[in-house]
Amino acid sequence: MLEITEYINNDFKAIDSLEGIETVKDFFDEVHFSHFPVVEEGIYIGSIASDDVETFDSDKKVVDYRYALGGFFARTSMFWIDVLEIFARNNTNVIPVLDNLNKYVGYYEITDVIKNFYETPFVNEVGGIIIVEKPIIDFSMSQAVQIVESNEGKILGLYISGTTTDTIQVTIKIVLGGMNEIIQSFRRYGFEIISEHKEDTYLTNLKERSDYLDKYLNM
Repeated sequence: MLEITEYINNDFKAIDSLEGIETVKDFFDEVHFSHFPVVEEGIYIGSIASDDVETFDSDKKVVDYRYALGGFFARTSMFWIDVLEIFARNNTNVIPVLDNLNKYVGYYEITDVIKNFYETPFVNEVGGIIIVEKPIIDFSMSQAVQIVESNEGKILGLYISGTTTDTIQVTIKIVLGGMNEIIQSFRRYGFEIISEHKEDTYLTNLKERSDYLDKYLNM
């Protein structure tokens, strides 16, 4: 897995604020970008959206629409998961990258960051996925990890995959250990199992009892 900064791109120069809107429209006609960085005297001032450009007056310059630029960006010091969050929060496929001195150094494309994610053990190693849910007030990430490891399991990765005002949902990728034992341990500690598992003897037993009850009632 490469460092996220290995994906900083400079195939296209940032748009100068004095560039004409007509030229910017032509640029977006040729690329797949939803946004692109704009600089003024080499300083990043925001990102212009391709959808917005379509509504702008072709006779004007980018600087005339400075108020419409998006202010999002990533730092060279950020981890890839932080960069991915910026992509999601701003509904963009391009993020400008600044160093810690606010100097524009290039941009990230979403396809490159996703590729980096695919190279993590969470995605490319074989394992089982389990999704658990618990009231937020009772949830402990360390407890979830302990449950897996106490059943001789190894966690490849986990993340919070859903929340409500009352509950939190966590997706965990596991190798080693008995999946059924891990599932039953989660239940004993008050977790609800959201994902379905063929190894889940609890659900198998419930189904067998339900089938037996149906058969008894229909006698």
